[in-house]
Amino acid sequence: MTASGARWQNWARSESVVPARVERPTSAGAVQRAVLAAAKSGIRIKAVGAGHSFSGIALASGVQLDLAFGGLIDVDEAAGRVTVAAGTHLHELPALLAPYGLALQNMGDIDRQTIAGATSTGTHGTGTGFAGLAAQIVAVTLVTGDGSLLHVSDSENPELLPAVRLGLGALGILVDLTIQCVPAYLLHAVDTPEPVEAVLDGYLERSATADHFEFYWFPHTETALTKTNTRLPPGTGRAPRGRLNRWVDDELLANGLYRATCAAGLIVPPVVPRVNRLADRLTGRRDFTDHSHRVFVTNRTVRFHEMEYALPREAVPAAIREVRALIQKRGWRISFPLEVRTAAADDLWMSTGFGRDTGYIAVHKYYREDPSRYFSDVEAIMRAHDGRPHWGKMHNQTADTLRTVYPHFDDFLAVRDRLDPERRFTNRYLERVLGP
Repeated sequence: MTASGARWQNWARSESVVPARVERPTSAGAVQRAVLAAAKSGIRIKAVGAGHSFSGIALASGVQLDLAFGGLIDVDEAAGRVTVAAGTHLHELPALLAPYGLALQNMGDIDRQTIAGATSTGTHGTGTGFAGLAAQIVAVTLVTGDGSLLHVSDSENPELLPAVRLGLGALGILVDLTIQCVPAYLLHAVDTPEPVEAVLDGYLERSATADHFEFYWFPHTETALTKTNTRLPPGTGRAPRGRLNRWVDDELLANGLYRATCAAGLIVPPVVPRVNRLADRLTGRRDFTDHSHRVFVTNRTVRFHEMEYALPREAVPAAIREVRALIQKRGWRISFPLEVRTAAADDLWMSTGFGRDTGYIAVHKYYREDPSRYFSDVEAIMRAHDGRPHWGKMHNQTADTLRTVYPHFDDFLAVRDRLDPERRFTNRYLERVLGP
């Protein structure tokens, strides 16, 4: 345990808090003791993960738990299932799984999060045949509001699985999770700049037929960068990018150029369209094959704010066109591209993909810029298309508005009443999106 006084900030610098105290438990038992101590003191307690949420979902004004335990706990090779400690980071998983010839079924493009934080907030990748990361979880162990240890799986407390696999940090402190993995595989990646209108016209077909399809549209240009990944068996043979090409693409262009664009845009906003068009011209075709995690994950060093909405997949082209028209009408200078991805329907009560094939639209702003007007106006478009906000990203919705787009909203609240009746694990964000 450490006394506080130090301000904690998330990666995006969009949220901060000074906890009453910080604890770094090294076991499930230590988490139980921390929860009981917080209850005795009458203060709230939350696990903070890696701090990669853009929203305030993990803020802890009472006791902040930094889970100081990670790694493999158990491996069921026959079933392809691994149990890991909740503090394990996603970027650690490939090395942990490799000796068993296993991999995650799908990944997002950032791997800095803990497995507990990523699943609790609904992190997803892209691919119409693949649901989000939480859908790969088949069992969890968590500490509930009374300090007890609860195991949930298809054989123990199975009625809780639709809630606890994506629990928003509102149901307890996760201490371990069991992941359904798949045999290791390669991805053949083809990245190509294309006319944005042609990409929108073909989005429904391409997202339905490719293993993994996504695209980025650069505001103030007529170009989208499409990314199509095809799954291959490991014996197919790698053809990875060379070190120099990887540095040019990922560090010089993806990070260095964006950093320069954002900095210039703060001082002289009219230069943003010209810089975006320059980036458009510098973006070329890439074709390579590598281990799945090396293709899925992108190194991000430029800090930004992000809002992402999940829409019915068929609504994506119209929504993007409306955002394009909005940017032009408002005369905004937007330096970051819009990102569009897809995911399969799932049965997790608070998942953005619950019950429908989903398209995701993400908008970004440099972290030194105020995103409120841009995000608010884009949010209105997304809500008009029956959109659901990503729990770990910025949005303005409340329990009243969210209840209308989540059929099992009140079922989730009933589980919350059962596992945390005293609201030990709540905070201001959860009170806004779930109610007091």
